[in-house]
Amino acid sequence: MNALSRQFGKRVREARLSKGLSQGDVSRRLKLHRSYISGIERGIRNPSLGVVEKIAAALGVSPKTLLR
Repeated sequence: MNALSRQFGKRVREARLSKGLSQGDVSRRLKLHRSYISGIERGIRNPSLGVVEKIAAALGVSPKTLLR
């Protein structure tokens, strides 16, 4: 994937870890498979804007924080 996907994934991981959540915790909140969350964090998945919004809500941050 491209650098933007990797940066987005890095921000998701940082936000998740700062909240003390596992990938499994986030995946259960979103009703998505844990491997999908892992792929996002590694920058190999390209989530839709709707999923970005859901991830941000699950992590308690704004989508802007993840997309900056």
